[in-house]
Amino acid sequence: MAQPELKRELANRHVQLIAIGGTIGTGLFLGSGKAIEKAGPSIMITYLIVGIAVFFVMRALGELLLSKAGYQSFTDIAEDYLGSRVAFITGWTYWFCWIMTAMADVIAVGVYVQYWFDIPQWVPAIACLVVLLGLNLLTVKSFGELEFWFALIKVITILALIGLGVILLIIGFKTDAGSVTIRNLWEYGGFFPNGISGFLFSFQMVVFAYVGVELVGVSAAETADPEKNIPSAINKIPLRILFFYVGALFVLLCINPWTELSPAESPFVKTFTLVGIPIAAGIINFVVLTSAASACNSGMFSTSRILYNLSRNNQASPHLGKLNKNHVPGNSLFISTIVISVGALLSKLIPEQAFGIVTTISAICFIWVWGIVLICHIKYKKTRPDLQEKSKFKAPFTPAINYIVLTLFAGILIIMLFAGETRPALLCTPLWFILLFILYSIRSKKGKSN
Repeated sequence: MAQPELKRELANRHVQLIAIGGTIGTGLFLGSGKAIEKAGPSIMITYLIVGIAVFFVMRALGELLLSKAGYQSFTDIAEDYLGSRVAFITGWTYWFCWIMTAMADVIAVGVYVQYWFDIPQWVPAIACLVVLLGLNLLTVKSFGELEFWFALIKVITILALIGLGVILLIIGFKTDAGSVTIRNLWEYGGFFPNGISGFLFSFQMVVFAYVGVELVGVSAAETADPEKNIPSAINKIPLRILFFYVGALFVLLCINPWTELSPAESPFVKTFTLVGIPIAAGIINFVVLTSAASACNSGMFSTSRILYNLSRNNQASPHLGKLNKNHVPGNSLFISTIVISVGALLSKLIPEQAFGIVTTISAICFIWVWGIVLICHIKYKKTRPDLQEKSKFKAPFTPAINYIVLTLFAGILIIMLFAGETRPALLCTPLWFILLFILYSIRSKKGKSN
């Protein structure tokens, strides 16, 4: 009997909203406050630089995915161009990235629910995991539908903020912090109030804010008409970055002088409170709650598909490559969910440090994954001119832009080494890659002996 395959049930609207949801998450709603504290108004340039870099990564990934019909994800691409060792390390690293991110987000769900109900935070955290697991086990369409509505809530919130901000700018509205004016961008210490060092130290949190944009690539195997939907979603990323990130931050910083924003709270809550909306905190708490649930949902989807692909490539247990009757990798979903739930319980032991550690390690590991995509694309251009000639979705300015973005990523890692907050996680992360290298060597020796 032929082995069942993943179903292509994600429609264009699902792919488009997955792309939007992937670029709007806790990094913007929560992390932007911390990033603004470091960089001041220049944070808009940081988001723009990293956003442009991520767009070129996605263009390279899009061309690679569409160059061969059999590609399920970028681990297959790494296998073809860089060998099984790199594919093994990249696949498991991507799984690790999302596991850690999902751990933080499921704990966040528990914290946000406590805003309304006085219950232990592990109760809503586990309840969220159970609900998301049940929906993900049904069909990939269930994941797409859930992510569609989660992303829509985030989009509507940011649209409301931007619309409100434009109106307040036009009428010159006055708040307790002063007038709403574009002059707030430079009147409180200048556009770079903390100098070039503050600007550079903001890059780590901004990289984390873009985590998830590559979900378009992970969902390729389950996307109806990928030749149309994937390019469409990728090409809209620059406008979304300009509008949802730079646009939202521009409005926030015109309404609030950057000195009035606290890294401990969401700048979105502060803004809606300043303009006199009494239920602002509750509204934003709900949005951030759905954003955390959305990130956890994305984490469960991506980790299960990565385990499935690793199994299909003989880099994980064959049991993880089995699909249920709904064509969903059920075993991989269960394993990922169990690991996320255990991690969530453990992270309660260090609640204050957990978010910072997780975001730093996630950013480092995602830089690895994005870097591998760019290197594979360079190799693709050199070794497969026949495929590139036939490509209908050629990545622009290559290979020069690939080297430029790789240099930027290397620079961000160096910046993390000099920042006290990120240095410990940066120095510990290589242990993960050493472990994977050893595990791959052991598996290879066993394979040869058999």
